[in-house]
Amino acid sequence: MSDFFAHETAIIDEGCSIGKDSKIWHFSHIMPNCTIGEKCNIGQNVVVSPEVVLGKNVKVQNNVSIYTGVTCEDDVFLGPSMVFTNVTNPRSAINRRGQYSKTNVGKGASIGANATIVCGHDIGKFAFIGAGAVVTKNVPAYALVVGNPAKQTGWMSEYGHRLEFDQNGFAICLESQEKYQLLDGIVKKMKP
Repeated sequence: MSDFFAHETAIIDEGCSIGKDSKIWHFSHIMPNCTIGEKCNIGQNVVVSPEVVLGKNVKVQNNVSIYTGVTCEDDVFLGPSMVFTNVTNPRSAINRRGQYSKTNVGKGASIGANATIVCGHDIGKFAFIGAGAVVTKNVPAYALVVGNPAKQTGWMSEYGHRLEFDQNGFAICLESQEKYQLLDGIVKKMKP
């Protein structure tokens, strides 16, 4: 008996490692040699391609495609129908297997519904990608990006609130009251 839940319509191929208390829902396909951490939730109609790595507590909403070359660190949120790519110049007549570009999604990052992450671009920890955004370059930690192509419009706290920095480069999260500093274009959470 396994220590994770898989709906009877889910397909889990050989060689996968699935962590304790994870859930895999209707019509999802977990392909060979994937690693899925503890307490992950894989929604309905999700494809997790070979060798994808998901950390702990990753939430994957319905209709998401996660292709080979993608790694998601702990506590990542992938919104409904978002998609990763893994080849920058795909052609049906040309086999580019083995030429997959890598994408890493940092701890605690959120990617909104219908967003597209073009391969080879990393998403920083606690970054927030707006719904429908098309990410075509690296996204810094704590950055808020929206649009097509995605452009940075601000900064977000670890609790998912927009940070308003004062003239000295300090901000406080409205919910957690945690303090952040913006210095030379880099946001860091300050120690209590």
